[in-house]
This record gives sequence, structure tokens and C-alpha cells, in this order.
Amino acid sequence: MGELVVHRAERADALADALAELLATPLPDPFAAEIVAVPARGIERWLAQRLSHRLGAGGSDDGVCAGVEFPAPSGVVAAAVGGATGVPPDADPWRPARAVWPLLEVIDTSLDEPWCAPLAAHLRAAPGRRYAAARRLAELFAQYAAQRPQLLRSWRQGGGAGVPDLEWQARLWRRLRERIAEPDPAERLDTACAALRSDPALAPLPPRLSLFGPTRLTEEELAVLTALAEHRDVHLWLPHPSPDLWSRLPRIDEVPPRRADPTAALPRHPLLASLGRDVRELQVRLSGRMSRSVHHPLPEPPPTLLGRLQRELRDDAPPVVPTPIGPDDTSVAVHLCHGPDRQVEVLREIVLGLLAEDPTLEPRDIVVLCPDIERFAPLISATFGLGDVGHPGHRLQVRLADRALRQVNPLLDTVERLLELAQHRLTASEVLDLLASRPVRTRFGLDDDDLERLRSLVIAAGVRWGLDAAHRAPYKLDGFPQNTWAAGLDRLLLGVAMPAATRDWLGTALPLDDVDSSDTERLGALAEFVDRLAGVLSGLTGERPLQAWIECLLGALDLLTATSPTEAWQGAHARAELADAVVEAGPHAGTVPLGLADVRGLLAERLRGGPSRASFRTGSLTVATLVPMRSVPHRVVCLLGLDDGAFPRTTTVDGDDLLAREPRVGDRDLRSEDRQLLLDAVCAATERLVVIASGADERTGARRPPAVPLGELLDAIAATAGDLSRVLHRHPLQPFDPRNFRAPAPFSFDTANLAGARAAAGPRVPPQPFLPRPLPPQERDPLPLEDLVAFVEHPVKAFLTQRAGVPVGEDDEEPPDALPVQPDALARWSVGDRLLRDRLAGHDLDRARKAEWRRGALPPGALGDAFLAEVLDEVEPLVAAAEEVRGGEPPTDVDVDVQVPDGRVVGTLSGIHGRRLVRVEFSRLAPKHRLRAWVQLLALTVAEPGQEWTAVTIGRGQYTGIAVARLGPVAPDHARAVLADLVELAAMGRCTPLPLPTFAGCTYAKVRHAGGEPYDALEEAKRAWSAGAGAEQSDPAHRRVWGEDADAEAVFAEPGPPGGEPTLFGTLARRLWEPLLRAEDLVRR
Repeated sequence: MGELVVHRAERADALADALAELLATPLPDPFAAEIVAVPARGIERWLAQRLSHRLGAGGSDDGVCAGVEFPAPSGVVAAAVGGATGVPPDADPWRPARAVWPLLEVIDTSLDEPWCAPLAAHLRAAPGRRYAAARRLAELFAQYAAQRPQLLRSWRQGGGAGVPDLEWQARLWRRLRERIAEPDPAERLDTACAALRSDPALAPLPPRLSLFGPTRLTEEELAVLTALAEHRDVHLWLPHPSPDLWSRLPRIDEVPPRRADPTAALPRHPLLASLGRDVRELQVRLSGRMSRSVHHPLPEPPPTLLGRLQRELRDDAPPVVPTPIGPDDTSVAVHLCHGPDRQVEVLREIVLGLLAEDPTLEPRDIVVLCPDIERFAPLISATFGLGDVGHPGHRLQVRLADRALRQVNPLLDTVERLLELAQHRLTASEVLDLLASRPVRTRFGLDDDDLERLRSLVIAAGVRWGLDAAHRAPYKLDGFPQNTWAAGLDRLLLGVAMPAATRDWLGTALPLDDVDSSDTERLGALAEFVDRLAGVLSGLTGERPLQAWIECLLGALDLLTATSPTEAWQGAHARAELADAVVEAGPHAGTVPLGLADVRGLLAERLRGGPSRASFRTGSLTVATLVPMRSVPHRVVCLLGLDDGAFPRTTTVDGDDLLAREPRVGDRDLRSEDRQLLLDAVCAATERLVVIASGADERTGARRPPAVPLGELLDAIAATAGDLSRVLHRHPLQPFDPRNFRAPAPFSFDTANLAGARAAAGPRVPPQPFLPRPLPPQERDPLPLEDLVAFVEHPVKAFLTQRAGVPVGEDDEEPPDALPVQPDALARWSVGDRLLRDRLAGHDLDRARKAEWRRGALPPGALGDAFLAEVLDEVEPLVAAAEEVRGGEPPTDVDVDVQVPDGRVVGTLSGIHGRRLVRVEFSRLAPKHRLRAWVQLLALTVAEPGQEWTAVTIGRGQYTGIAVARLGPVAPDHARAVLADLVELAAMGRCTPLPLPTFAGCTYAKVRHAGGEPYDALEEAKRAWSAGAGAEQSDPAHRRVWGEDADAEAVFAEPGPPGGEPTLFGTLARRLWEPLLRAEDLVRR
């Protein structure tokens, strides 16, 4: 005869030691494996290591855990039922993963029947829910079988759901039973239990088996375990925080509804009442079934706050009077931070502090449990384990468990992305992001430089979204082929084959200007990738059986991805996961049609993944969710991310779940499960309990309330210790806050932040200038004319780019994904400038308009027509004014090579018509355009002194009309002197950034040229410096040199040399602008 024995202890290590004593007595069959069922892989790893110190140790601490299998409890029950009924667990047609397929067929044939109207309305409202709804129903039926087998017995006899709006479930289940044509789980359970009682040899299990650490057992599992206990010894090893509470719970033979639970008010300690419902309800379910109960006591807890709290839980006795904790008691600490980033930083400092404080403590003695591992995993990876790069925490290796499969295997992430793209518009950013993923870029041989260049080319080609015009048909935009991938690739590939300067096009494609020969291989790879992607996505449409979908996805992996030899496991793993989906579906994989949304739902469930045994207790610091390591004792237990809203998990009552309508004692509740996990963590900590959560908003600093379970824990600690000041720690927002480095025991180990804290605590000093002292002179002989022009147009930017080698305004540009329905000012200028250049080059208006349509920069349809007409209304007056100035003379180029006292100036001048240098701008005529014409006129006059040269610059007026600036002629000697002075000024500007903003300098010089006083001129210049949306104060080059605020005083306050203007800015402005203003005639019309 066997028995069902419940072993209990306040912590799992006492249970593990008692289990080792039990297993030390071998089974009668020396070749039979011991069965120890565990609820999670983390517990399995810990338990195997713990048993290896006891089994076969022979008096030492070096034994071996062999001949012990660790299945899941559900696996033990399934094996017993399968052996008793002759249905192997893998072939069970009622498993949700199998039952969903015949259920889909039943749903498809029943939707038009009146009784199925609620389900039909749900599915027709969103066709993509079909598989997800069927899978959810299959899981509900499995839950009914596990928790309420009597309900299915009633349904089998023709009974109803007992709830009017869910009566359809009973009829649907009966149809499913007819379709499967096998005994249902409740019927099979009755048969199995009877068979196990009459013939115990039917179950392929040893005469002794154990279940270690369950906190919930279903009615089905309890029935099977009870039947097994008729002839076998079945041992349940339960971590239970309070033997006192256990002893006071009465025997209950029939499980009551949760609302009528007679044991709910029995716990005296508030934490047992609020957090311990799961273990209490498990005892209620076991009370009428167990043969006996054995308590395995632990040694008396230490007199620390943690030990006192655990003792109070053990005795179910809340303290009557708080007892203050000792000055060195840090056994419980709650750290409140500003957001998840700061939480991980605080965790790193805490772990380092604990390791530094106790030389016997090792990383494997610490466990970090986090409710939302996916949210914190990137932050943890960036904070720990980076190697020897400054912070000692970077040398601490961390093992992240419980990650989703798509996060672990990039190929599975590619599969998920492809399924997402099949339902998306294929925007430029989506496709480029897929191309940049490691498996895809490896397949097409692209590196970071290639990807960066391709990104800029795709932006220049105007790609926004859609493979081609036909791909846009669902959005009623199939008549607008511009801005698609097909149109953009045509432009790019034509840019390789045809010169863009001719403005010729092929069909609807205009060659892209910015393509050179080095881009050929990159563009070939991009075109091949987009072509293969289009082929793959064309196969991910319509409805087809699962097997066809998986074959398409496997083909996509072959076409689009590759791995290095060291990552070859990713390919095998991804293909195995996809193949397993077909195997699990059985014969239905080739018959039941599925849509794209159905396949996404099916694979999303598989790619959710779970922890493996190898993810835990590897010697590194383990970070996992709360479930796999529940109740596993560690010297230090850290709880990370116990934020309000994230913990406990937020759930809503499933309206289709009959169990949720009237839950019974022992039914699963996610919020109650999370609360139990917190209580388990409190009991599992042997030396220290550390809780880290958000206590303030990281943006506003406003305090946030703690999660409710954490608040209850703090209340219990306050009742035990009184004052919370030694337990509750509120951390500053910034890691360089001086409070993190207070002597004698600074909290932080970050030397970089220590330097920041010292600087913050030190005396306030003005910011250091961008350049403490001028650079040594730089010889530039010859000086390119374009460099001289760039200097006078923007002296500070010229210094940064020409001398300092610092790029300005070249931030990474993200590809725009939306069609240009309302082009902004910059896009409007680009279109107008291109049209103006085409018209000035002699192209007729219709050809220029057609070329612009082919660039893809215009809004679609009538919007584009209206926009183009508006721009041309501004372009044509400029073209007419240019023709008037040109006088019919063809344009020529002149090479200049001019000798001045400080060197030579060389370059080529274009746009010369007769003896006139003509430049036309689509922009409003600005000071920089006038300066460019002035420098070019000076160089031309000095290079060709025998003729009288003039310069004309045409642009749009400030508000309406056009503006024309005329310069010259200039006497050759005067031109040489002014040019030499500009070359000298440019040499100064290459040594230090000159306080000479172009627009403000022009304003100052105009006021002084008109006879104004220096003070008035300076005030006008300051207004010009800071006024308007495009003010020079916000110029990236000026902000880099003079700071983010670019204060006017930094630019205008430096005094000038004696005898001249009062400021250096004024001196430089007049030096640059005065000769130009004397020679210029500015007309606005």
C-alpha cells in the first residue's frame, strides 16, 4: 500500500535535505530512475546541485546526483494517464496544441448556426482572430477538464454551461468531441484513476515519486496523484511559510467557492493574509486527500530584521510592539529610484557593495528576480558584463534567463519581422531595419558603412513606402507609383548606368544624381534583397495550410539570412522550432487553412519561449523572472522592477471563462500568484532581501506610490521595526549626485560619476571657451577660391570644417516614411531650386515639370499639381529676370589664379555671361549670397584686369517679388587689396572662430554705413542674431562654439582694437562688409 505524504518547510533547502535522505534509500530496481517533478527549470538546476552534495557523498560534500529525472508535474500526470488509457501524452488529441486544429474545423462549419452567433459575431468583427480565438477556446476546455471535470461530464450528458451568454460553449465542446472521436479528458480521467487503482503497473512510474515545490495542483492532478498513492509512495514537498497556520486550517472535503472560503480569515499576520493565498488554498485542496503531513523545521532565524520577519511569518504572529533594528542591520533594504534605468544602476552598485563587503559572497549566491525581464534585459546588458571599461560592474558576468526566443535567436526574430511586414506598408525604415539585422546583412555581405550609405541613397531616391504601385492598391494609391521601392530602385540603378546631368529619363524613372561607381555593388545587394523580400512577402498572403506557411518561412530564411560558423546553431534552432509547429499540428497541418493573422498568432505563442535548465546557477549573477527561481534559497535575493502597474500583473476577467465567473479555492489567479511569489522571495532570502522599485517620475521628479504588495511589505516591516528610515532608501535622479559618494561608506563605485560629483560640488566656474587659445597659423598656398567663399559665408562653420575637422549639421537622418502630402519649407526649397536650375539650363517648362514628378518629391495627385504650380509661380519670375540680365550671352567658365601678398587664390568661376557674373537663387536673397558674388567678382577682376566686370545676384524678395544685387565694376588695384584683406581675414579665421555671424554682421555694417552710431548698430545686430525661427543664435556651428544657449554676450562683448569700433565683432563686420556696401546696388522689385 502506498500513501500521499506532504512534506513542508519554511524554506526549500530544508525540503531538499529531507528529499536527499529519502532518495538515499535506493529503489528496489537499481536501474529505475527516481522521479522528482519540479515546476520550473531553475528549481531543477538548484535541486540537482543541492542533491549532489548529499547523494553518494560518503561523508564528504562531493557527491553526485544521478539516476534522477526532473519532469514537470503535468508530465508525471500525463504519463500516468497515458499509461492507464493507452494514449501517449504526445499523441493526446485533447492537448490544446492539438485540439485547436479540429476545433478550427468545427468553428468553420458551425458559424452560420444560430447557437454559434456570439462566436460568429466576434470572429467576423476581426477576421484575424480566428486561430487566436480557437486556441483560447481549446485552452479554456483544457482548464475546464483540469479544474472542473464534472462540468465536462455534465456537457457530455447534454447539460449546459449554466450561464446564458456562454451556452454556446457546451454545444461547441460536444461538436468538438464528436469531431475528435476520442474519450474526452474528464472521461479519460475517470478511466485512468480506476485503472491505476486496480493495476498500478499500468503507469510507467517507479514505486516512489516526488513533486517538489508546487504551489498549485489542479483537480485532475490531485485525482491522479491520489490514485497513484493507492499503491505508490507519493511525496509532495511544499514550501509553506507558517507551520502554525498549517496546523490551524481545518480539513475541508469539498472545495468551496472562493467567495465562501472559510479559511480566508484564519491568517493573523497581514503578509500571510494578503500574499499567501495560493499556499493556503493548496492546503485546502490537499486536506481531504493526504495521508499525513511532515514538517521539516529550520534552525532559528537570525536576530536580524529579515530573520524577525521570517519568524513572525513562521509563527503567524504579527508583532505587538515594534522593536528598532540594530545600527548594522541591513538585512532588508527597499530602494526607490527614478525609473527603470536608474533602478538597474542602483542594482549594480548594491551588488558590488555586497561583494566588496563580504569576501565569502559570490555572484552565484545572489539572484535577481524581475517581473518584466524583457523591459529590463537591454538595460541590464548595457550595465553589466561589458568587460574592463571603467566601472567594476562591467566585469561582473550576468546570465539573463527567461528571454523570448526571438530575443535569443535573431533568425526567429527575422521570421517574426517578415510576418509583421506582410501586413504592413513596407516603409523605408522598416525595410532598412530588416536589412540591418545581423542575419540579413550577413547574407548580403553588407557592413556598417554599406548600410549607412544605402540609407542615405534610399532617402535621396525618395523611397517612402510600398513595393510598387500595385502594392498600394489596398490604400487606393495604386495610381501613384512615386516613392515606392520599385520607383526608388529604378532611380538608383539608372543613376549607375546613366549620367543624371542630361536630365534624361527612362519610363517613369529619373536617374539619381548622387550615385557613383563605388555604390554599384551596394545597390546590387539592395536590389537583390528587395526582390527576394518581395517574393517572400508575396507568398505570405491568402489562406493555406500550416505546412505551406512553414515551407514559405523556411524558404525565406534560406533566401534572406545567413549566419557565421560560430552562430550556425541559430539556423538549426530556428528550423527546428518551425518544424515542431508542423509536427505538433499533426495531420491537420496539411488540411486546415490559415490566414496570415492566424499564423502570426500561432508562431508568436511558440516564440514566446521559456527558460532552459542551463540558464540558471552557472556561477554568474542570474537575472530571471520570479517563477523559475521561486522558493530557491539564496544568500541575497534582489527584487527588481516591483513598480506599481507592472507588479502584480494587471488582468481583466475573461468573459468567456466559466471558471472566472465563479472561481473556487485553488483556481489560478495571476495577481494572487504574483503576490505569492513575493512572499516566496521574502522566505527564500537567507541573509539579505533587497527590493528595487520606482519611487519617483524620471521626468518630473514627482513621487510615485509603491506597488500595493510592496506597500504591504513596508507596512509589515514598519510594524516589526518601527522606523523605516534604515530600510527605505530614496535615490537621487542622477548617478553623479554627491549623495552617492558620502564618506565613510560611499554608495557608488563609479569613478566617472565621482568626478562629476566632485565637479558639481566644487566652485562654480564659467564654461571653458571652445578654444582656450588660437591655433598656430596654417599655411594654405594655394587657397581654393571655394574655401575662401565658404569662410565669408559662415566663418565659424568654415573654421570647424576646414581647420578643426568637426562636421556640422550632419546628424544621422532617419528615412521619412510618409508621402510628402505637405512638403515643409526645406522640401519646398529643394523642389524650387531644382526647377530653377533646370529652367536656367535651358530645359523647357514641361520637361522640368515631368522630371520633378519623377523624383518623387511632390505630393500625390491634385495636391502635387497645386504645389508645383505654386512653386513655378515663384520660379518663373526669377528665370525672366535672369534672362534679362544675361542679355542672351552664353555661359562660360573662367579659371582664376591670383597672387596676393599672403598667397595664391585659385579656382574656377562659372555662370559668366559676357562681362557679367550672374547667379540666381531660389532662396530669398541673403547676405551670404551677396558675399559669395563679391568674393568671386574680386577674384575675377584681379585675374582679368583688362576688362570691367560686374556681378549680379538674383533671389526672391524678403516677402514678395524679387531682389537684385549688383556689384562693380571694381578697380583692379582696389579689388586686389580687398581680396588680399579677405585672404588675411580667412587666415585669422583658420586660427580661431571669429565672432562674425553673417546676418548680424551685415546688419551692423549697414547701420554704420548709413551713419548710425556703434551702439545702435550693435543693438540691431543683437536683434538680428536672435530674431526669427532661423536665427543665427540657433545655428549648429554657433551653438557648438559658443554653447547651447549661444549667448549674445559671448559673440558681441569682446572689445575691439583701440581707435576703431568698440567691439571686435563690429571691427570684423565693417572690415568684411564696408567694401561690398560701397560697391553694391541692391534693388527690390
